[in-house]
Amino acid sequence: MGNGTSIGKVRGLGSSHHGAHHWLAARTTAIGNLVLMTWLILSFVLLPDFSYQSVSGWLSQPIAAVPMILLIISVFYHARLGLQVVIEDYIHEPGSKFALLSALNLAAFGGGAFAIFSVASLALTGAA
Repeated sequence: MGNGTSIGKVRGLGSSHHGAHHWLAARTTAIGNLVLMTWLILSFVLLPDFSYQSVSGWLSQPIAAVPMILLIISVFYHARLGLQVVIEDYIHEPGSKFALLSALNLAAFGGGAFAIFSVASLALTGAA
């Protein structure tokens, strides 16, 4: 293995085996988002009105709360995957890249946890 050329530095190391998983996860969450967003739009169309009592009453039912939590997980994970690619492609300094990826993970997991907690509190305590 040569140290002089770019190919000599990476020859024999093999692939990192992360690209295919990332690509497949992004496509899977995109399909899940499409299905669950269609469900959400149809559910909103079938609601009598968009008042707080109507929406919270609908969301307090398990048949609505479970798909909503799945939608939250899928949307936040899909957004995290997409923004991770943007950061990895356009931020070249290792320290900045690490800081931005850490902030992205905190924002995605924190926002998702807050949204799931909000839906779960409505579902477990009933309509307010």
